[in-house]
Amino acid sequence: MLELKHIQKAFGDKHVLKDVSLTVKKGQVVVILGPSGSGKTTLLRTINFLDGADSGEIVLDQDHYDVTRIAKRDVLAIRKRTAFVFQRYNLFQNKTALENVIEGLVTARKVPKVEAITRGKAALAKVGLADRVDFYPSQLSGGQQQRVGIARAIVIKPDVILFDEPTSALDPELIDDVLDVMRDLVDDEMTMVVVTHEMSFARDVASQVVFMAEGNVVEKGTPAQIFEHPQEARTKQFLARILRD
Repeated sequence: MLELKHIQKAFGDKHVLKDVSLTVKKGQVVVILGPSGSGKTTLLRTINFLDGADSGEIVLDQDHYDVTRIAKRDVLAIRKRTAFVFQRYNLFQNKTALENVIEGLVTARKVPKVEAITRGKAALAKVGLADRVDFYPSQLSGGQQQRVGIARAIVIKPDVILFDEPTSALDPELIDDVLDVMRDLVDDEMTMVVVTHEMSFARDVASQVVFMAEGNVVEKGTPAQIFEHPQEARTKQFLARILRD
């Protein structure tokens, strides 16, 4: 479904991604772990060109894209097939939950509004917010706002959903509600790439766990391989610290 080949990215003199390659099969959940500054979020953002990579290739299904020669129409094509769930929700404060969910359908995809509303209400029901369609973000908890963000992602029926630490901005008591919604997407065989520090989620649902440090993929494998038998010293140190905390 998705393959990244030799992705490199620098911000000025800071080399953030160093020849990163990754394969995500259809229906897989790939969880990316690593310390702050390891390049996890940047890697996620290069997939749909929120940040353009400096070199490398992106393969989405059967379509190959050289990031150094990417055309605007190709970026739009990739974004139509991927969805991004942000750490800080990124909702329009002057729009209701439903309006936030259908904005992309109506404006970018030209879906008729009646159809968009039907799909938007179904997406909000999917994330447990059927009774909050007319609420504004200021009337919703952080967990509810993030679930609106997830509804906005699934309503476009993407091939891949990219999650950037979706629970890191939430109070502890709200985290499980968001993770439960994500688990439901796993049950629906949604292809997902997830940057997170939620170790229990990674253990329970990941098809593949990727550990990154200093812009490199240090180690990758099944949850059992990474959590129970890590091979690299940096992986062991990271897991020991974060599991202790």
